[in-house]
Amino acid sequence: MQRIDRQPAWVLHERPYRETSVLLEVLTRDHGRVGLVARGVRSAKPRFARGTVKPLQALELSWLGRGELGNLAGADPVGVPVPLAGDGLLCALYLNELLARLLARNDPHPDVFARYASVLYELAAAGDALGQAWALRRFERDLLAGLGYALPLDEDEQGQVLEPAAQYAIDPERGALRWSGRGPAPLLVSGAALRALADDAAPAPEVLRELKRALRALLRHHLGGRDLAAWSMRPPASGSIND
Repeated sequence: MQRIDRQPAWVLHERPYRETSVLLEVLTRDHGRVGLVARGVRSAKPRFARGTVKPLQALELSWLGRGELGNLAGADPVGVPVPLAGDGLLCALYLNELLARLLARNDPHPDVFARYASVLYELAAAGDALGQAWALRRFERDLLAGLGYALPLDEDEQGQVLEPAAQYAIDPERGALRWSGRGPAPLLVSGAALRALADDAAPAPEVLRELKRALRALLRHHLGGRDLAAWSMRPPASGSIND
């Protein structure tokens, strides 16, 4: 039986399992998304304090086993939980669902792991809803790139530089297709919006909305056409996740 020791990790999701245990979906640095059973954490004398293995807390985890599910053998917090509440917490829950649904089990993406940690702190530091929305869009961009589905941010499918005033349809297989204006209009995004992502330059609110619609359509494609539960939540006051 394989043992993994002190692996940097974040909890993405937890749910009760049997009478006293919890099933965890965790994002780890070197092993990707991993499923673990935390046995006895809901018992009167748990081996691990249940509050230790919670989302938004950086951890070092040890476990036994391989395959679909391992058995949690150790859990040590690193620092303090990321201080998120309100809309910022909803944003983090959305990211957790996105990673749990989009990442394959046991497929390591250390760059995605590092980027996830950084975006949690970006959300905590964001001063308003627009800052939170921009943090989400940049993470979605980087996640897609890390999985090999990078957005076309410099050129269209014909190798022409993206023009800020032009409108483009994003094809998951072909890239940015310049819109001719003929026929039924697909979901379009401006060259200015794509350039904002390329340049890491926070755009105006209406451009952020364009990016959200385009990125959501692209993510839906890579999710097999399925929606995330977070997309159907009642919109928070800030509108940072939903319109």
